Amino acid sequence: MMTDERNMEEESHAEESLIEGYESIDSFAQNAFATIVAALKAGNGLPRHGDNFDFYSSFDGFRRFCHENGEKTLQIIRQVIGNRLMTNALAKSSLNLEIEDKLEALIDANDNIIEKVGILLDEASGIKKTESPLLINTNQKVANVSIASWNRKNDDSANPKQSFHMMYAKNTIRPQLKFEVKVDNSNVPFRPIIKHKPNALKPLNIDQGQKFQSVQDFITQQRMERDRGTSAPHPYHLKLKTLSLAIHTWRSKKATNTYRSSPPADIYYNSRSAERVIDLLNTQTSFGVDLETILSLKERKYTPFLSVIPRFHLPDANINQRPYYLIDTLKLRTTFLSSTNPSQSEDIFHGAMMDIEWLQKDFGIYVVNLFDTGEASKLLGLARNSLAFLMKHYCNVESDKKYQLADWRIRPLPEAMKRYAREDTHYLLYICNKMKEELIKLGNKQKNLLKAVFERSKAIALRKYNKPLFTNVSYLILYKKNRKSFNAKQIHAFRLLYAWRDSIAREEDESTGYILPNHMLFQIAEHLPSKNYNVV
Repeated sequence: MMTDERNMEEESHAEESLIEGYESIDSFAQNAFATIVAALKAGNGLPRHGDNFDFYSSFDGFRRFCHENGEKTLQIIRQVIGNRLMTNALAKSSLNLEIEDKLEALIDANDNIIEKVGILLDEASGIKKTESPLLINTNQKVANVSIASWNRKNDDSANPKQSFHMMYAKNTIRPQLKFEVKVDNSNVPFRPIIKHKPNALKPLNIDQGQKFQSVQDFITQQRMERDRGTSAPHPYHLKLKTLSLAIHTWRSKKATNTYRSSPPADIYYNSRSAERVIDLLNTQTSFGVDLETILSLKERKYTPFLSVIPRFHLPDANINQRPYYLIDTLKLRTTFLSSTNPSQSEDIFHGAMMDIEWLQKDFGIYVVNLFDTGEASKLLGLARNSLAFLMKHYCNVESDKKYQLADWRIRPLPEAMKRYAREDTHYLLYICNKMKEELIKLGNKQKNLLKAVFERSKAIALRKYNKPLFTNVSYLILYKKNRKSFNAKQIHAFRLLYAWRDSIAREEDESTGYILPNHMLFQIAEHLPSKNYNVV
């Protein structure tokens, strides 16, 4: 009996002193916060580069102070990272890192720690279970969280208790292997795949394709970087240059948020149904567009050499008809190659800079009448320019981006991902009209702000896709960016490794980061290992 009481007392004491020297986690957090604030204040009081730092550095005492405290700070960082059992360059004190490498490693470590904290908090609150399935788990019950409509419980759905936990598919066959028109990874300039020019002021130059097909010799490759801006003229350059706001459909419509009760999107997998959608869209006055590419900054495992668009979804301005179209472009790639028709309709994008280039590369689609809500957000001086912020600002809707970096090659596409696909464009038309109202209201009588967005959007529409081309000096861009100081032998090895990586990536249709990440490329070139096992 005494033993049980002693054990209970020890357990109670252990709970009370979870962190040695502190009564509770709250007291530890308060003390840590005060210490961090004091450290930030002290750090901000130090002279900065470009201010008085160079002057103070002329004194031995200041240099010694900076060196000693810098080493102490670095040692503390190593200790924290080591305690969290993280693989990080800063945790390995034997590495002689440059200041830029230390900063990059510190940022990576912070991101990893914050991500782990978030995962643990989700597990503690029941939002995330400890066991993660490979793809989609539809049997787990999670806590109800306040997020956008696509992930809310829907009593009208077939299974209202289903929720989705997204993981990347590790064994999905690469979709580009089934393309009828193979992806061109050759080291020659991009050849526009457009076959005809609807609504064009100047006819398409038929000989243009033959001209670019013949550009394959060594001399042309050396001139690619210099001539990139003029190598492939924009098919609609003249039309865009002569486009004016007077003939444009950019007129503010009464903004009515009628999209909350819209029906779900239809997904089109066959060419016949997709062509009907394309014909219908060509008759509309405006529609929103959003794309997803097989391109992830965090997961490079399935990124092809040139990114591919697996999803193309857009809402129609006429909500009385079926307003949402989700088109599987992995299966309908060749259908889209002949569907481009830049009509007088208004195409609404958010952050269209890369979308414009991807549409040209994958489908030969050229956007003319573009309204970019991202550019409008900048001119209106909003706090942030993301689509999630605009949805909250104008529609009071919280947007969850958990599927933004999902593996969109998964087929069939889960229902939650379909709803997410609709969510991205769900409010674009309404947001666009609200922004036009504000641009007109805040501008002058000449509608200068609206015209400014028009010109910015037109400049984005004029962008051209250019393939990443390899030359004998391409490696210098990466080398100079990282500020390394290699000797002649190391530079020679770096150049050869860079060329080998590019060649293999094009041949295997993989990203260069997947074949050989940049940090490993630099490490091999720096240490010049003599044995194969030293490379690993």
